[in-house]
Amino acid sequence: MPNRVAHFEIHADNPERAAAFYTDVFGWKITKWEGGQMEYWMVETGGREEPGGINGGLVRRPCPAPAAAQGLNAFCCTMVVDNYDDVAAKILAHGGTVAMPKFALTGMAWQGYFIDTEGNTIGLHQADVNAK
Repeated sequence: MPNRVAHFEIHADNPERAAAFYTDVFGWKITKWEGGQMEYWMVETGGREEPGGINGGLVRRPCPAPAAAQGLNAFCCTMVVDNYDDVAAKILAHGGTVAMPKFALTGMAWQGYFIDTEGNTIGLHQADVNAK
């Protein structure tokens, strides 16, 4: 299908630390790619046959990260989760911080944003028709 997001990349000052964060928090499979010209890690967010998600990559950041509280200079990926509070606790336990506290998308979901160990903004989204 044309014009849909098919791959993402996470920039990191410390790719090994970022790989551990995303593996520990979301259970992603992250493996270093040994065949290329650049330092790169392949990110699998689920099986290749699982519908609805995308896979991506992890790369060493080529320049300084944005300053704290500065606007995004890239896309923000939001993960759909079954239990917002459980995943939020994992993020905090593994070195992430809150960027925007949990809030209701009335009648639809709970949403919030965090900063990962590398200064990147990530979102969490839990469907809940009773959110208010």
